[in-house]
Amino acid sequence: MNKILTIVVILSTIIVSAQTKIDNSFKKYVPKGYSLNEVIKGDLNKDGVEDVVLIIKGTDKDMLLPNQWDTDIVDKNRRGIIILFKKGDSYEVAVRNYSCFSSENEDGGVYYAPELYISIAKNVLYINYAHGRYGHWGYVFRYQNGDMELIGYDSASHHGPIVQSERSINFSTKKRLDRENINADKGDDMEEKFVDKWSTIDLSQLLKLSKIKDFDELYF
Repeated sequence: MNKILTIVVILSTIIVSAQTKIDNSFKKYVPKGYSLNEVIKGDLNKDGVEDVVLIIKGTDKDMLLPNQWDTDIVDKNRRGIIILFKKGDSYEVAVRNYSCFSSENEDGGVYYAPELYISIAKNVLYINYAHGRYGHWGYVFRYQNGDMELIGYDSASHHGPIVQSERSINFSTKKRLDRENINADKGDDMEEKFVDKWSTIDLSQLLKLSKIKDFDELYF
């Protein structure tokens, strides 16, 4: 599944780059105190009609704060998501979460902060993070039971160009795959060799997008 996630991340980059011009007609769905950052389109409820995902960002001036090096003032307002389903000639709000994503200007340690990419494919929502040479991870949501429920998770830990480990979880089947590259410490020229370990997760119910407080704290 990680190869799929990598492709999705690349496609997400292309999609987001193509959508840098915001469709201002959706600003009326953005609550007071927020700005509209991105508009992503695609069918999420399997009715054959294009739905809309809005990425919003707080506008609190008190969140204009020094960066981690105290060299500049950056916007640390959190970001959120609103999902609109197309109904006739208008839209209705299906799912909302106004603050589940941290600012793009959060501290990244010795590296930049992880980059957030959102995309829609095959009626599911992909929320992906790319962290350059350190790897990537992503979440897969499907609309069901009146919310976007988390059905999948994939991650890869890198050391430069070398993949050290991968993880893939299917929350619907409760199956988890952990893959470790046993050649990770043997140099860049050594072929990757993974040892797979399957396990079953203990899960009583699927996580809902509207209830997630902070993706930065969502580890598996």
